[in-house]
Amino acid sequence: MRGGDAIIKALMDKGVDTIFGYPGGTVIPFYDMLYDSDLRHILVRHEQCAAHAAEGYARASGKVGVCLATSGPGATNLVTGIANAYMDSSPLIAITGQVVSNLIGNDAFQEVDIMGITMPITKHSYQPKDANDIPSIINTSFEIASTGRCGPVLIDVPKEVQEQELDEYVLGTIPTPGYKPTVKGNSKQIAKAAKMLLEADKPFILAGGGTILSGADDEVKKLAELINAPIATTLMGKGIVDEKDDLSMGMLGMHGKQVANQNINKTDCLLAIGCRFSDRTTGKLEEFIPNAKVIHIDIDPAEIGKNVAVDLPIVGDAKIVLNQLIKELEAKPSDKNAWLKSIVEFKKSTIPRVSYDDIPLKPQQVIKEIANSITEDTIVTTDVGLHQMWAAHFLDISKPRKFISSGGLGTMGFGFPAAIGAKVACPDDAVLAIVGDGGFLMVSQELATIKEYDIPVVIAMLNNRKLGMVYQWQNKMYNQRYSQTDMGSTPDFVKLAESYGINAVRVEEVGKTQEILSKALKDNEAILVDITVEKNEFIPMFPPGGGINDLLGEYKYESDVELSKDSQHAEGGE
Repeated sequence: MRGGDAIIKALMDKGVDTIFGYPGGTVIPFYDMLYDSDLRHILVRHEQCAAHAAEGYARASGKVGVCLATSGPGATNLVTGIANAYMDSSPLIAITGQVVSNLIGNDAFQEVDIMGITMPITKHSYQPKDANDIPSIINTSFEIASTGRCGPVLIDVPKEVQEQELDEYVLGTIPTPGYKPTVKGNSKQIAKAAKMLLEADKPFILAGGGTILSGADDEVKKLAELINAPIATTLMGKGIVDEKDDLSMGMLGMHGKQVANQNINKTDCLLAIGCRFSDRTTGKLEEFIPNAKVIHIDIDPAEIGKNVAVDLPIVGDAKIVLNQLIKELEAKPSDKNAWLKSIVEFKKSTIPRVSYDDIPLKPQQVIKEIANSITEDTIVTTDVGLHQMWAAHFLDISKPRKFISSGGLGTMGFGFPAAIGAKVACPDDAVLAIVGDGGFLMVSQELATIKEYDIPVVIAMLNNRKLGMVYQWQNKMYNQRYSQTDMGSTPDFVKLAESYGINAVRVEEVGKTQEILSKALKDNEAILVDITVEKNEFIPMFPPGGGINDLLGEYKYESDVELSKDSQHAEGGE
């Protein structure tokens, strides 16, 4: 058995069934050995998409995603995807080829120090010098990637090590001194947290991506019911609780729901679970939760107190800590419900407007039709931009791991390849990628991938002919000086998809999006739906550096539709 064979066997021993990659000079030995193996390989059309697909696979399944590239430009093309996985705490193994060991440091052809380049965006990295170490390196890499705060691990394998014969295949471990994530919460801190929550008159829960990574959906809801607290989420926490549930306040932050943004500052005790308190979530820190005591639960101690001052820190896995906290609270559940009742009433009065019959189509109407075409088991991925926020704001998600988006890094081009990975991981679930025209142009070549491997991803493109998010900022904050946000000459996306052998259709009418998507998702067929949307429709937001209640733009409610109809009816009767 050679080094490349050991990579394949070790991956399969860890339960890997699919890897996403692109060959090149320094990984030819590995690919030659892959030829005779049972390990499935998906040939993407760009290495960045291999990393995004692997992350989509990981996010949808809860398993570790694996991507592969050659040295030099192949490896550097993975960097954005590795950084995205790092920022969003996704378990990823990135394997790269490297020039032969005796040439490392000599500026050999396609040599880059990929370990040095990726050091700030990986949990750890390895460069085996002996093929006998490969099984243990892979075993340990999986452990590191999938425990504690999940994240990417890089394995950089010199070419000759891939070809070296092993003395013996041993799936051992590599020592990781100092790496011992705390998963159980301190019992004294748990007791203090329970006391603080019971004494609070207006408790509020903020659930981040850590709750989804730990599988804490049942625990988050049970805890909220015990203390009568509303639940808001970050973008990454979306789906931890059914967003149609009375307890759910939807997403908090720059493009968040009014019920979340307008009420969180009223809380006297905030329980934050598995979140980073990013600037897009909190807005101006000096104005965020001014009168609240803060309990922060996170498996990464470095996140606690980093952005928001914390009164009670608890380090541990969200699911385990919440179970500890629930046991403490079950004996004495809160009988205070006036706060929650008031929030639920506020929520009902501020249901955002999604019903429009305008042409060009309003994005809200498109999202409404998308919502009507999916089920609770449909996996929705998004790209990054204005369409992403339309989806995050207006699309209710019922289950965890059913909404996959790029959060911390905000990577354009993420949505489509992530959908590929999600569909490969969960072939029985319908997968819908919501993308914009700008981001899709960065990765449209992956249409060849879904055709080649018969991966039936449904693509809903909100096409506004603009770089929508930047265009909105220029409109609202830069005196409508639209610098380089008009996409100009773009392809006919229908013809583009058809040239790859993918079915495609253009939508410009109310009702058509729902009709087409419903059929495609039910029939499990790949299709690109190019939806023409209004370019000057913007989602209300707070400005960068502004407070969470500093609304920029007009927020419209669904109740306004009924009032308008009543008014028109009255005028007609006169």
